[in-house]
Amino acid sequence: MHAVIDVTNCTARLESENVRFFTTVTKNLLEQERRAGVGHHVTLSIAGVQKVRGNPHYAGKRAQEAAVEAGDVPYTIVPATQFYDFAAMVASWSEHDGTAEIAPLLVQPVAPADVAAVLAEVATGRPQGRHVDVAGPDPHDLVDMARRTYAARGRPIRLVPTWSGGIFDATMAGDVLLPGAGARITSTPFDGWLAEERAGQGQTD
Repeated sequence: MHAVIDVTNCTARLESENVRFFTTVTKNLLEQERRAGVGHHVTLSIAGVQKVRGNPHYAGKRAQEAAVEAGDVPYTIVPATQFYDFAAMVASWSEHDGTAEIAPLLVQPVAPADVAAVLAEVATGRPQGRHVDVAGPDPHDLVDMARRTYAARGRPIRLVPTWSGGIFDATMAGDVLLPGAGARITSTPFDGWLAEERAGQGQTD
């Protein structure tokens, strides 16, 4: 049985653009898979995507999930928490003259390599419908993650925690972004991922 793993992404800022992108891409993929006789469509989604409103990217991912569920190809949707590089990426959006604003989100991030391993494993098995959430070992504060990631990369940064001015607001505070009950917890800790970042920059502890 052939499988397709969909990890497409959209960086548009408008909800309508995100919804249109994910809906169109997913429907096109599913149609080509149906014609080719693909028996398993695997989609990477976001843990807690149904709980977050007002965020354009999350709206697009909900549309993606809906298109998969309405399609003709057996599927597995794999919801994962944010990747370890998410904090620094968010800070980079507003970084200017060594200062960046960042929302003090509580997250339980995961190593991208661990998610890739789960997706590969799922793709070789039977379609499950919806997989349990996939998350890293521990919860973290996004501000602290950004600070430590910048430090590991040898870049100074002044971080300003705030709920205003960005795409994340106080409705995403608390446990909204944490994995649900029965989540699959992966093994790579944030410290381990940071060590790889430092090694990539030629730094040592």
